[in-house]
Amino acid sequence: MGNISGAVAILAFAAATVTANGHGQSAPPVPDKVWHPKSEQELSRELVTHPEKKYDIDATKNYTLAELIDLAQQHNPETRVAWETAKARAASLGIARSALFPTIAAVALGATTRQAALIGEYFHRQTLGIFEPTLHVEYLVFDFGGRNGAIDAAKANLLAADLSFNDTHRRIIFQVASAYYRLLNAKGQRAAAEASLKNAQTLEEDAKNRLDNGLATKPDLLEATAARTQADYDLQATIGAEDIARGDLATSMGLPPGTQFEVQSVEELVTPTVMADSVDQAIDHAFAQRPELMQQVARVRAASASIKQARSTYFPSLYFSGDGGLARAYGQQDLLPGHYAEGEIWSVGMQLKWTLFDGARREHQIAEAQAQEKSAAANIDVLRDQIANEVWSAYTNMRTTLKQQQAAAALLTASEQSYEAAHESYDYGFRNLIDVVSAQKTLAQARSEDVFARTQLLLHVANLAFRTGDLIQTQPPKVGP
Repeated sequence: MGNISGAVAILAFAAATVTANGHGQSAPPVPDKVWHPKSEQELSRELVTHPEKKYDIDATKNYTLAELIDLAQQHNPETRVAWETAKARAASLGIARSALFPTIAAVALGATTRQAALIGEYFHRQTLGIFEPTLHVEYLVFDFGGRNGAIDAAKANLLAADLSFNDTHRRIIFQVASAYYRLLNAKGQRAAAEASLKNAQTLEEDAKNRLDNGLATKPDLLEATAARTQADYDLQATIGAEDIARGDLATSMGLPPGTQFEVQSVEELVTPTVMADSVDQAIDHAFAQRPELMQQVARVRAASASIKQARSTYFPSLYFSGDGGLARAYGQQDLLPGHYAEGEIWSVGMQLKWTLFDGARREHQIAEAQAQEKSAAANIDVLRDQIANEVWSAYTNMRTTLKQQQAAAALLTASEQSYEAAHESYDYGFRNLIDVVSAQKTLAQARSEDVFARTQLLLHVANLAFRTGDLIQTQPPKVGP
């Protein structure tokens, strides 16, 4: 009776535990209100234990693009994610290879039994206690290529993860380069706006002096003041754009967006004057270097290995197993004195296992693997078309911006000369103020377009290198994220 009561108590405790765990998390009670369960607060507290990783950067140094890329590769969390993923795939390969070796386990068996043995016309109570420490060995001797298929698939998946790691660096390099050139454009636009504001202020002072000396009218001064306030308005917009661009660059480097640092100015960079390769050469480079295209080829390998692994299940597998150890036992019959005994024990066996019927499971596994192989092969063609189009667009954009940059440089020179001539003629009384204001606005626009054209050209150079895969061909080998 006591045993029954104890069993009931255990079942009641287990039911209470399951009920308590079940009430710990559930769906929102109503559909029309936001719900904040207690587990959300627990997650918030747990998030505090994973602080954002930070590093120091010199706020007074003018960083080059190469230095910024190096910092991003070291500290951007995406590189660590890709690195750990590749390491996990390497561990998966080790798991697949472990099937080539035997498994040895230490087993300790302890048991006690009491039963009634029928001897003659009477039941005799027998008590037996046994303890067996043994070593258990299992080994798959032969399986018609199943293990090798799993190993080949793991190798291909590791290669794909390594290529994905490289592609992560390619994307981060381009992200940093893009943000860097956008920041250079924003800084250049700010400098151009400051120069335009200075010209507008000078022109306003001239108009005021002329008005005081009776050489200009009130509308002339108002026109100059309007031009100056417009230039000031444009300057404030460029200041905000520069702050945003610096925050974007900091974020791509794994830094808080408010981090302050300086970079080289666009005047310190050399812009290209000609296209290095033809578009066909650029596309060929991309086909040979783009990591995601090579990654897709690795996926075809993995699918082929999966087919090999699935086909091996049609054949028998040979297993070896064995146990060896010691046994120590205690036995007693009725109320007679008990006895201890010990001795060696072992068992060895071979098992040939051949699945004859499994409800067409193997057929479907092979069909699935074959479909995945064909899908991966078809994706190679899809990627080729996509890459070719990306390179074509990047090449065309670079060629266009190269011509635009040359035209913008010529426009800036002509606008500077036009403004100087208009201002000089205005001083001599040959031109009115409206002509000078117009020339000043044209010069401001030319300065802005020159900066934009130069930074856009550098950005499209980086974009072409990104699309062809050249960005990661000159990087030194890395041992970490």
